[in-house]
Amino acid sequence: MIVLLGGILGIVTGALVARRRKGNLADMAQYGFVYCVLFALAGLFLTILIHRFSG
Repeated sequence: MIVLLGGILGIVTGALVARRRKGNLADMAQYGFVYCVLFALAGLFLTILIHRFSG
């Protein structure tokens, strides 16, 4: 669940960053994809840590 939330948050964040830098639709898609992958990986590691140390 954290992975999906991270992915969605990454898409939104990436698109907003590209938009703030005056990027076009392709730039927003590319930034959204890259941020999605990074945030989803961070969520995956967080999920692994939570499961590892929860019991």
